[in-house]
Amino acid sequence: MVDWDDVRYFLAAAQGGSVRAAAKRLAVNHATVLRRISQLEQRLGTQMFEKLPTGYRLTPAGEEVLDLAIQMEASSNQLETRVLGRDQSVRGNLRVTLTPILASHLLMPDITDFASLYPDIEMEIVSSGELANLTNRDADVAIRVVYDRKTLPLNLHGLKGPEVFGGVYVSRDTLARWQSDASQPLRWIVIAAHGVPEWASEGAVQTAGTAFKVTDAAAEIAAVRQGLGITTLPCFVGGADPQLQRVPDTELHLYGTLWILTQGETRKTKRVRLFTEFMSERIARHGPRLAGR
Repeated sequence: MVDWDDVRYFLAAAQGGSVRAAAKRLAVNHATVLRRISQLEQRLGTQMFEKLPTGYRLTPAGEEVLDLAIQMEASSNQLETRVLGRDQSVRGNLRVTLTPILASHLLMPDITDFASLYPDIEMEIVSSGELANLTNRDADVAIRVVYDRKTLPLNLHGLKGPEVFGGVYVSRDTLARWQSDASQPLRWIVIAAHGVPEWASEGAVQTAGTAFKVTDAAAEIAAVRQGLGITTLPCFVGGADPQLQRVPDTELHLYGTLWILTQGETRKTKRVRLFTEFMSERIARHGPRLAGR
């Protein structure tokens, strides 16, 4: 009989394109992946991969096994979520994914309150900008700002929250210095992958053409606090920071709507229902702050 664990290792290598990618995805070492794939090849009596200078390539037999492995993974996920859906205890693991800026600047106090109410639930917060695959159980709940609901997979169940707005912010000291000497333009601070949004009107402040680039929101916030220039931030970040203020004559812009997302049978578990209901109420209270009021 084929061991599903061996198939998982084969599938990770086939989808990742290398043994290294499979090891990283499954949080094991290189040798473990090779051993598991070798066990599967011995069981099936055929070679799954061809080793090339550029990496690993599936053999014709490997291509056939890959199709079946994908079906096996889908069945395994469906089985697991159905069992979870019948789990009505308030114990066990609850894995929640949200962006670092939502965790750090808005929702961590609410999540802490929930954890205090239900100490037997083992909370795991995945603070990441990556979109977790709820179908594959990368997380039980995702909290995300979504611009267009139609872009979400149809199998996700969502609780809709308030709309999230952003604005252009600068440190109070920097604005005061600029207002005393408006001949010196202020520099844009941007996350390198995004640049200056088209909606970000310069307002009354003259800006320089050369931007100061960072790689993440935490560095962006630190840079604007230090007076390096102006930047775009969600209103719940910029508006709540006593060191910052909106750039004069700039407009707010809609980022999207905050959603609490769950999937299939998983959302029926008691701990998931308790969490989503609790957070939906708390997020609704943040409506004015999210809107920049």
